[in-house]
Amino acid sequence: MSAGDDPGHELLARVFLTRVIEPGDEVCGRWVRECGVREAARRLRDGGPRPPAVSEKRWAGLRARAGQAEPRRDLDEAREAGVRFVCPGDAEWPGQLDDLGDTRPLGLWVRGRPSLRIWALRSVAVVGARACTEYGAHMAATLAAGLAERGWVVVSGGAYGVDGATHRGALAAGGATVAVLACGVDRPYPRGHTGLITRIAEQGLVVGELPPGDHPTPSRFVLRNRVIAALTRGTVVVEAAYRSGSLVTARAAQRLGRHTMGVPGPATSALSAGVHELLRKDAVLVTDAAEVVELVGDMGELAPDRLGPVLPRDLLDAPTRHVLAALPAHRAATAEEIARGAQTTQDDAIARLYELRSLGYVERHGDGWKLTRQSMISVRGDRSRC
Repeated sequence: MSAGDDPGHELLARVFLTRVIEPGDEVCGRWVRECGVREAARRLRDGGPRPPAVSEKRWAGLRARAGQAEPRRDLDEAREAGVRFVCPGDAEWPGQLDDLGDTRPLGLWVRGRPSLRIWALRSVAVVGARACTEYGAHMAATLAAGLAERGWVVVSGGAYGVDGATHRGALAAGGATVAVLACGVDRPYPRGHTGLITRIAEQGLVVGELPPGDHPTPSRFVLRNRVIAALTRGTVVVEAAYRSGSLVTARAAQRLGRHTMGVPGPATSALSAGVHELLRKDAVLVTDAAEVVELVGDMGELAPDRLGPVLPRDLLDAPTRHVLAALPAHRAATAEEIARGAQTTQDDAIARLYELRSLGYVERHGDGWKLTRQSMISVRGDRSRC
């Protein structure tokens, strides 16, 4: 680490630590919380008292990693790839990740235009087996499409099998989806999903804890699952054998007090054995998107509309205001029509429409989008003050 990469700066210190500390390391997470991000980075860089629970051998390994870390270069490479680094305390940081305690990410690398915090407000995870059956792929895609059509953001891990079917289902419905990766978000993995993950980054978000160029390992896949569970309101498992990694996501969701759901499979299918075990315990059986939303949705979805949007219109960024202004006053419009009116791409329009949906400005009607009643009231109120 060069002198110019002073970890005394909070952002640089966190980027530096993502190169040194493995995701989900509870021991180091507790140490960072107790001594502070900047002080932890300083001790790793310059030497100092090691954490009491860390052996000398492990401390030497962490110090060796620290010697190779170049946070400014990581930030520069990320910027060139269209990736930003979001820290706890930032406006875009999803507060529900704080429920992870000492295993909370040091920060997240985010690729894509939408606000991660806003999208996470109405999100559901759909996960399952990599070697899924046709039934599993069909159910995952159908659930994702149904959730997207109801204005929900669908989160998964970008892997083969159920994950890939989930993302494709949401995208095919013109919906919002987030892929949480176990590697650097600038290098899609698996390689066979490069096109899919690129498409997700264009229309949605690709998120990860690891810095640019970092590679996945078996343990990183497992630890990534806690982020999927914490980020969303609930986790749906479509197909999972007894030792499936998707069950890790479900158990993490249960520990965090999130909703845990399972889609039943044939009683004779080994790929559904793990799901059936979940269902025998605390998970809820679901068969379609409506049942998922019934469980994870707000009370307000069954009650009268909210009084108004969460965020005042004049606090929206300019591109989002342009998309909002492009919606007709008294009818639904397609994303393509709205994009033309806002002079942007259809992918960008869809991303911003889901953000506006989370804030209470718009709602989805089939293939179209329409201003909500409270949004219309808000507009009239703004005009009356002019």
